[in-house]
Amino acid sequence: MGNVCRNERGFVKFILVMIILGCSVYAGFKFGMPYYKHAAFRSDAREFARISLGDTEKTKLQVLERARELKLPIGAEDISVTLAGKSVRIETAWEETVDIFGLYEKTLHFAIDVEE
Repeated sequence: MGNVCRNERGFVKFILVMIILGCSVYAGFKFGMPYYKHAAFRSDAREFARISLGDTEKTKLQVLERARELKLPIGAEDISVTLAGKSVRIETAWEETVDIFGLYEKTLHFAIDVEE
């Protein structure tokens, strides 16, 4: 009878550890995706600024299209593309809210300011 009780406790511990591990992976994914999208968008904005031929409207449309592809909450009015001499500067900012099972909510603030 003692062995059965020990085996059941071991199984319960295993299940609890797996639940905690699964929740941790889920939370890491939910928090990691906005940071991944920020890094990808910043890299793309830098590339758009680098290859821009001085047409700020075309560059702004490229940046806006990429933001939509990444599903970032950015509108055309949130993007600033300026030409200063031979360099192009792209600026924008946005917020994303991460919700973990409705128990924890955090608003993350991101900004892009690249000049090439």
